[in-house]
Amino acid sequence: MIAGAQAGRGARRALCAGAVLMALATIIGALAAHVLRDRLAAARYEVLQTAVFYQFIQALGLLLLGALARQGANRLLRIAADLLLAGVLLFAGSLYLLLAGAPRAIGMLTPLGGLCLIAGWLLGAVALWRWPAPAPGPE
Repeated sequence: MIAGAQAGRGARRALCAGAVLMALATIIGALAAHVLRDRLAAARYEVLQTAVFYQFIQALGLLLLGALARQGANRLLRIAADLLLAGVLLFAGSLYLLLAGAPRAIGMLTPLGGLCLIAGWLLGAVALWRWPAPAPGPE
């Protein structure tokens, strides 16, 4: 029972985090397009667009992994989703903080976030490779 409850919480965390990250990416993207485009230098605006883009893609990935994890108790998928969440927070979050004027040292978190994203997707691939094949149906 405990393993099933943990699986449900892991899937729920991925799904909720993915949905919240999608909403935030939409808000930040709209703010960027309508308010910040003319206020930021071109290079800084490009950094903002990169952060929003990566946030959108990874949020979709979280939704996908969460939906798959809900289909079966797959610990690797839950860990992969947690890595994606950490990666988004570190990668996009550090870029947002830098754009908001945080010390440059925060930029050290950006590649760490990228590594979390890569590790999450690779672990997700391993989990999906190991996913049991569906039972053959009647022909």
